[in-house]
Amino acid sequence: MVVAPDGAVFLTEANVGQVTRLIDQDGDGQVDTKTVFARDFRLPSGIAIHEGDLYIADERAVWWLGAIEGREVAEGRRPITRAGALGDAGGHWTRMLKFSPDGKSFFVSVGSENNVSEEPKPRATIQRFDLESGAQTVYASGLRNPIGLAFYPGTDRLFTVVNERDGLGDKLVPDFLTEVTESGFYGWPYAYLGQNPDPKFGDIRPDLVAATLEPDVLLAAHSAALDLVFYDGGQFPEAYEGDAFVAFHGSWNASVPTGYKVVRVHFENGSPVGSYETFVAGFWTEGDTPARVWGRPAGLTLTHDGHLLIADDEGGTIWRVSWAGDQAAAD
Repeated sequence: MVVAPDGAVFLTEANVGQVTRLIDQDGDGQVDTKTVFARDFRLPSGIAIHEGDLYIADERAVWWLGAIEGREVAEGRRPITRAGALGDAGGHWTRMLKFSPDGKSFFVSVGSENNVSEEPKPRATIQRFDLESGAQTVYASGLRNPIGLAFYPGTDRLFTVVNERDGLGDKLVPDFLTEVTESGFYGWPYAYLGQNPDPKFGDIRPDLVAATLEPDVLLAAHSAALDLVFYDGGQFPEAYEGDAFVAFHGSWNASVPTGYKVVRVHFENGSPVGSYETFVAGFWTEGDTPARVWGRPAGLTLTHDGHLLIADDEGGTIWRVSWAGDQAAAD
């Protein structure tokens, strides 16, 4: 989900393979016009605006859709990544997309095909592409399912949130938020949370277990952190500036449901301090297995005037969170 210079909101709808354009014509915080901007993608997820053009990442490729100004539908499309650059179909299908601050390259996250297994790259990596030449490199690896991508405001420091493996109990393995070190290895499938060997795969590559980097902020296991955005909007109190918001989509196999909320991750002087707090909750209403919910946060972005938008793919709703004095208000 991204906001265009004119305030239009563009979002991917994976279940129907399309890109949707939303317009709030009178500025009251409610959508007045909803149109299909482009269709016939295969599980589109990543979306970005660069120099006035819209780009989409689906399971197959990154696509250029052309200029968005003054257009109600895309002017066309062409792939800007080679065939197979984003891996085979299946498994974790999201391909999140983020342009570098200097605009010379873009980054795409590619999740694993399976829960825990040895898989060839680009699976379980973040890939970097040169925009002009198309040259592709592995930026970081050992990331089971890196979904959200964001640069810390005013820097070229890339952060991600990662969905970790299942099968080790309700408390393991925590999802995490971390700054991404170029050429860094983050453990999957051989280790987790730094140099802790996976019980099935740790003995296969002890060298990679020893090389595993420890993530910055641990998030609740199985909470399914799907997106992050750094707050620099100016509409919330100053204490929020530079903090991160993370969307927890919610668990599917935990004995006690977890997630189903948006959290605020605390930063000081541009670095995470290791803690977070609930920011928006109430999507999980009752029940354990399965949880009964009326919403699941899936995407986050900021409007130009500093409001936080939360895309809920269970309820089919976009929530706008605004600061209203001594409490935040959602509408």
